[in-house]
Amino acid sequence: MAATLLPTLSPPASRAAALLLRRTEPKPSPLPASFLRRLLAPAPSPPVRPPTFRSLATMPSAAAAGSRATPDRAGLLMLGIETSCDDTAAAVVRGDGVILSQVVSSQEDLLVKWGGVAPKMAEEAHALAIDQVVQRALDDANVSESDLCAVAVTVGPGLSLCLRVGVHKARKIAKTFRLPIVGVHHMEAHALVSRLVNKDLDFPFLALLISGGHNLLVLAHELGKYVQLGTTIDDAIGEAYDKSARWLGLDMRKGGGPALEQLALEGDPNAVKFRVPMRQHKDCNFSYAGLKTQVRLAIESRNISTDDIPISSATEEDRQQRANIAASFQRVAVLHLEERCQRAVEWALKMKPSIKHFVVSGGVASNQYVRTHLNHIAEKNGLQLVCPPPSLCTDNGVMIAWTGIEHFIAGRFVDPPAVDEPDDMQHDLRPRWPLGEEYSEGRSVARSMKTARVHPSLTSMIQGSAH
Repeated sequence: MAATLLPTLSPPASRAAALLLRRTEPKPSPLPASFLRRLLAPAPSPPVRPPTFRSLATMPSAAAAGSRATPDRAGLLMLGIETSCDDTAAAVVRGDGVILSQVVSSQEDLLVKWGGVAPKMAEEAHALAIDQVVQRALDDANVSESDLCAVAVTVGPGLSLCLRVGVHKARKIAKTFRLPIVGVHHMEAHALVSRLVNKDLDFPFLALLISGGHNLLVLAHELGKYVQLGTTIDDAIGEAYDKSARWLGLDMRKGGGPALEQLALEGDPNAVKFRVPMRQHKDCNFSYAGLKTQVRLAIESRNISTDDIPISSATEEDRQQRANIAASFQRVAVLHLEERCQRAVEWALKMKPSIKHFVVSGGVASNQYVRTHLNHIAEKNGLQLVCPPPSLCTDNGVMIAWTGIEHFIAGRFVDPPAVDEPDDMQHDLRPRWPLGEEYSEGRSVARSMKTARVHPSLTSMIQGSAH
């Protein structure tokens, strides 16, 4: 039986304050953030019983949304857990934005072996790593579970098999130590982590979130209130980078995007005349499926045998051809970003003339070529570009913990699980979960079934609970 939606806490701020008063001050951490990179081998996952669904992440409305860090927040300790796709991550973050630990267990060997994310293999890798990753995050932060004020965990969007590993771990900790839980929207976390590293970043702001699975342009009005200006109608830019890198025979162990960006430095960006996608559509949506096809055809037409000859064994002439394709692809892929972002800036400024910042986050935001060209868009429109450091662009526990802190202070969390809750209970996850409602001018008639809504957007859920 599904649980009812969360009640609105009244007043939300007092609940958070009461928890802070009951917690002891965290022990000081003498070390900076720590990173864990492990090679994971697949192993059988535990049997799954028939599901009993329970709502985890529905958040009621609360006052003080968007408030900045204040001195009394330093006593708040949040554990963040992230397992939405192919990295198992955890972090402990203090309420004033101090990162006490950051741990990531990578599945890079599995990505190479399977040519991308294999959901079942990824789930098994998460199950193998999750206990070690969380314990290492607590140890590096020099805290225990009893020092925490709450646990934040990604509940969507993402792969269901992967999401449930993190949610199960979070609820187990919360039940044992009687901790509240904050269910976090993965894409909101990518946007909000910029507020951790840039204390001047206030609402409203424009955000471009770019990764292997997402292209998303949103106007962030306030915490939990977003308007979607554009999204991908097929493949995201990160997917296009990864597939193009694989077809070019590049070393995928550190990711296709970084490998292609590096090779592109050797090439002529005007050597191959790729078409810029969707120029006939006057909206802010993205499409990279056609550009991927153009890359594959360019490789085939030049008889480049990337299946048999990796880039490390290519002749000088062969390497140059691959570099030219990589550079030409990158130029057009990012030009598509620039064109959509320019239109989104115009729309956003029309709605909110007070916007001062343009946030770019997600795994692809680590790409320096991307950052440089999007900075041109920001400067052209009088905005300041804000990008998290590369370690906070890719999926990580810090962004989940920080987003948990923002919503926890606003009073949006669930009480600790019941002491008699079965350890094998299945929970209501949100693999397809929009962040905000679509802007009227940005609706696309070409939207694929891949983006069909399974859950109401985070924004509509929060607004609905306010009434």
